[in-house]
Amino acid sequence: MTHVQQHADELRAAARHFGRRRFLTTTGAAAALAFATQLPAAGAAAAAELDARRVTEDPFTLGVASGDPLPGSVLLWTRLAPRPFEPDGGLPANRVAVRWELARDERFTRIVRRGVVTAHPEFRHTVHVEVAPLDAGHVFFYRFRVGDWTSPVGRTRTAPSPAARTREVKLAAVSCQAYHDGYFTAYRHLADEDVDVVFHLGDYLYEYAVDATGGARAYTDRTLPAVFNRETLTLEDYRLRYALYKTDPDLRAAHAAHPFVVTWDDHETENNYAGDTSEDGVPPEEFLLRRAAAYRAYWEHQPLRRPQLPEGPDMKLYRRLRFGKLAQFDILDTRQYRSDQAYGDGWQVPGPLLDDPARTLTGAAQERWLLDGWQASRARWNVLPQQVVFSERRDRPTADFTLSMDAWDGYAASRRRILAGAQAAGVENLMVLTGDVHVGIGLDIKADFRDPASRTVGTEIVTTSIASGRNGADRPSNHDRITQANPHVKFYSGRRGYVTVALGQESARADFRTVPYVTRPGAPVATAASLVTEAGDPGLKPA
Repeated sequence: MTHVQQHADELRAAARHFGRRRFLTTTGAAAALAFATQLPAAGAAAAAELDARRVTEDPFTLGVASGDPLPGSVLLWTRLAPRPFEPDGGLPANRVAVRWELARDERFTRIVRRGVVTAHPEFRHTVHVEVAPLDAGHVFFYRFRVGDWTSPVGRTRTAPSPAARTREVKLAAVSCQAYHDGYFTAYRHLADEDVDVVFHLGDYLYEYAVDATGGARAYTDRTLPAVFNRETLTLEDYRLRYALYKTDPDLRAAHAAHPFVVTWDDHETENNYAGDTSEDGVPPEEFLLRRAAAYRAYWEHQPLRRPQLPEGPDMKLYRRLRFGKLAQFDILDTRQYRSDQAYGDGWQVPGPLLDDPARTLTGAAQERWLLDGWQASRARWNVLPQQVVFSERRDRPTADFTLSMDAWDGYAASRRRILAGAQAAGVENLMVLTGDVHVGIGLDIKADFRDPASRTVGTEIVTTSIASGRNGADRPSNHDRITQANPHVKFYSGRRGYVTVALGQESARADFRTVPYVTRPGAPVATAASLVTEAGDPGLKPA
């Protein structure tokens, strides 16, 4: 073990075991964070159970969600919060019994499973229900009840069985939903799409302050409390920010319509952080406390299973899902384990650090897990849902080009190992799903990006943002520079929206779905472009 690794382990241990005595002798932000993250395990406080008759306001203000579909299981989520903009959600520090039902029909005449789960105050009355065993490849409907209150109905599905010769899997990819930059109209359209699963590729929320008018949401007929007009630092801050985002009706509609598979990028914690390194040079022992708060709130408010429950500042978010023999999805976490960005976290002239094999975007354990998973895969399509642009992306077609140090370009040696691992495993149909950059891009993944004539080894589909960057434009100002500098870019648009991908036995089709504006509600949706890649012949072509 290196000294750096040993030091990092010591910092994580400190964040996990930061006790009250230390809190009383610590000053500043670190003290507040330490206190915020020291919560007992669910039920440890032996809180009394709340009489459901005392819940006199609708507790399901944040909607319902499902996630991580398995062949024989679904994960159901909700949070009880009658007054979501209050720190306690409007409930006392008591346990609450929540009834749930799963049915084959929306009217719940054919209920297949039902039960009771406890919503604990230690987890801000969020619940995560893993329902099994269930039939594979089926659609189900679900709801929750507390006292006389019934939640909205959600629709979910199980994955096909591992042996199933599935003809098609249709997914959607979304990312980057800055509440203060506009309305989540794209989610309302996504709720009406016929997709099997939605992959959220990061920046579910933003840590920046949101003023009383909601930033660009000038048409919102409400005034937000001052509690949102500050950057998120503490566990309470992050919990309140999730509550703000989940009050959005369009986001709630999308969650109720489809199972989500989520992974984070940077803004769920702090912009451009890398491992235990803060953007602003905060000492690692202090930043890890903030990370622990952010990770806990993330798990509480997302449809995630028990293995993803964080321990202090650590949370194993990378995981694998399979949809029959057609698709294997390896969901990555490129924030928690990465080396610090080389030459700063912006666009820089490339230097020798990019080729340093000791630097990593995934961490050694996650990299090994991915490559081993490819070795064992027998899927037609191996899909990599992750956060930052994988393919090379030069900013200009001249010798003085720069690259983003925050994307895979800043970790070129790490990218080469991934591509070498895919080749060694015989992966023929590699597709990378990406978010982060607030533009829609279709790219060919090249064996050697320095040689435009080199072999194409996969495709990358970059989804634009839901709202981040405000309205955007069909043709971004840097369109010509980017496309001339990167001949492997096959499509480039700056509007907001999402992408759908239909994976079939013979080909995959990506439809870039965009809205013309987000700074006022009600925008229509249209298909900006459709691209196809053939199985066994990687590379994107117009549909």
